[in-house]
Parts: sequence; structure tokens; C-alpha cells
Amino acid sequence: MSTPCTLFATLTLVCGLLMHTVTAQGQPTKDPALKRATRLLRSTILVDGHNDLPMTIRQFKDAPRDVIAYDLRQPTKGDTDIARLRAGGLSAQFWSVYIPGEGSGPYARQQLEQIDIARRVIERYPDVFMFARSVADVRAAKRAGKIASMLGMEGGYGLENSIGALRTYYDLGVRYMALTHNTHTDWADAAAPLQPRNNGLTPFGEEIVREMNRLGMLIDLSHAAPSTMAHTLHISEAPVIFSHSSAKAVCNVPRNVPDDILLKLPKNGGVVMVTFVSSFINCEVGKVLQPAMAEIGLRARSAATPEEAAKIRAEGFAALKLPPTSIAMVADHIEHIRNIAGVDYIGIGGDFDGNDWWPEGLDDVSTYPKLFAELIRRGWSDQDLKKLTGENLLRAWARTEKVGERLRRERPPSTVVYVPPKS
Repeated sequence: MSTPCTLFATLTLVCGLLMHTVTAQGQPTKDPALKRATRLLRSTILVDGHNDLPMTIRQFKDAPRDVIAYDLRQPTKGDTDIARLRAGGLSAQFWSVYIPGEGSGPYARQQLEQIDIARRVIERYPDVFMFARSVADVRAAKRAGKIASMLGMEGGYGLENSIGALRTYYDLGVRYMALTHNTHTDWADAAAPLQPRNNGLTPFGEEIVREMNRLGMLIDLSHAAPSTMAHTLHISEAPVIFSHSSAKAVCNVPRNVPDDILLKLPKNGGVVMVTFVSSFINCEVGKVLQPAMAEIGLRARSAATPEEAAKIRAEGFAALKLPPTSIAMVADHIEHIRNIAGVDYIGIGGDFDGNDWWPEGLDDVSTYPKLFAELIRRGWSDQDLKKLTGENLLRAWARTEKVGERLRRERPPSTVVYVPPKS
């Protein structure tokens, strides 16, 4: 039986989605594809693999780390607030608890603080969010008209080379961990243009993968080097995910997924969750953005004060004129991955609040229906769209849970200790 709160939440979601089919002039849209996309998102579970809202709150200039001051019931300066989440039809979000991997650490304190921020956001809006630790929780949240909220670590730096820490993060609710971000860990290579350190995974990195399998924690290969991707696919007993990656054959940037990895994905059962970041979708953007970022960064580092450096960065980036990126280009990445790996191995990972440059019309969490409308115009069936929205990810996650249940019966927690290589 539906409770009054459940009915209210469901009506709020439906109203938000219906509002999204209204044009800027206040007239109902005549676009049948957008109408169909809106109806689809009411009936299915849309899972997004990556949103950096916790870092946006951590760096909120007016009140850093203050989840009350960064009020999601009001319009925010970022890409995410409650009204736009509802308008976008989102059912489940992996909130990234990202910390930078540059420097020598320590990292664990920052990692715990990011988890704390995310957990406090979820707890602050109990009528909107439901903390989810399992696929069953995600489906329960959908039935209750709430947005299932999961945690994902972006990079294994917060482990500080401790498998015990990995288990602790899992106990705190982390349900995926990217092995790297833009810098190598001591046990896995990143995809950023760096000199290889490990040529994939070290023996300790292999043990991390095995323990993640035993826990039932999803392994995220976004930002990993192709050698790390291939090594992980070879040894993992559970499906992997790419929480926010696109197709390297369409846009040749290091952190996108190459075709040879896509061809291996069906055997593993994993999912590539396509990101919307313009520089990963449209390589013409990267050609302008990368040298500009280097030049602006150089000027900022020569500033006399941090305030002056921030001003240089803000003004420099505001003045950039980037080639336009379209929603159709995002759809091209989705269709390429479908054509190489198959329709059962794709998902959505926008990376909102983790970037400043978006495709036109796909620039915040209210805009998902526009992407699905584009795919509808290309002839996608509702059955295949439902796989893309979330059923593929939920299938991979459910399989990971089953693998974890089996492995916990078969072997105890790992006691392997990291040993630095001899110099």
C-alpha cells in the first residue's frame, strides 16, 4: 500500500518530468521523441554512474563542506539540485567521493571527509534520497519515489595501500572503487599521459581486485590505463564497470575505452557508463582546451596570492571559445559501444559537477530526457533504452553481489600486506 509520503514523492517525480516537456515559452513540447523519453523515465530506473556533488560542496566558496548552506532545495550554481534531479527523471545516483591523488598524501582523512559529506547530504533530504547498499535497495527506492544514493570512490588513494581500509570503506557504504584517477597508485597504472609504472596491476593490485570481488564491490576502470583494464578483466571473477568513460575510437583521449577492451567486455559482463564531458566526447574541444589549461595554469602559478591565482583561472576559462559539442555526439559514443560490445554492456555516467564544459542542451541533471529523445529518433526500442538507463548496470551489480556471496563462503578476508618495491 502506498503511504501519503510515497504518493507525494511519486507525484513530485511525475510533475518534474512533465515540466521538462515544456518549452521555454511555457508551451507543451510537440516533440514526440521527448514525450516518449519522459514516459520511459517514469517507468524505468535511470542510474547515473558518477556525480561529483560532494566535491562541489567541499569546495563551495561561501561555506566549504557545509551541506546545509549548499541547499539542494534551492537552485544551485552547480549542475545538481533537487528540482533538476526530479526534472531529469533520475532514479539512482552513484555520488563520487573523489579525492585528488596528486602528492604524497596522507589520503585517508580526505577520503573519510568526502564520505561524510555525501552521507550527510543523503541524510539531510530523507524525502528525496535513500541510502542504497544493494541492488534491492535501488529497486526499493524506485518504488518509494526516492532517488537511490550510492557511494563510489574515484581512485584507490584513500586505501593508503591497506586492504583493511578497503573493507572499512565498503562497510561505510562504498559500492565501487576506481583503481586510479589521473595518477598511478602504487599498484595500478592510470590512463593519463604518464610513463607506465606497473604495466597494469602489481601482485598487490591483483589482491585488491580479488578482495573487491570477495566483498561484492564493483571495480571501476574509468581513468585506468588500457594495460590495467586488460589485466583486471583477465583476473576479475565479477563484472567491472567504467563509471564515466566514452569510446576511444570516436574520441582518442587516454581515459576513453579502446575497442579491444570493449570486445572483451561481454565475456566479463561489465558496463561502460558513457560520460557527457565535452573534451571526452569531442576531440576538437580537447585540442583547444588542453593547451589553454596548461597556459592558464602556468600564469596562475606565477600569481602573487591564491586569490589572484583563482582570478586568473576564472577569467581565463571564462574567455575560452570552445568548438560546440552536441547531444548527437554523445549518442555517437553510445552507439559505437553498442556496436562493438553489444547493447547489454552500456550505461550512463554523466560526471555532472565534475566539469565545466558540456554538450549543448546536456549541461545539468535535468537534461537526461533530451539524450534519450535523440536515441529514440535514431530508432532505439524501449527495451534497449531500459537496458541503457539502468538495467545493464543493475544486472552487473547483482552478479557482483552473487560472486561476493560465494567468495565469502570460500575464503576469509585477505591479510596480504603491501610491500614497497626494492629501490
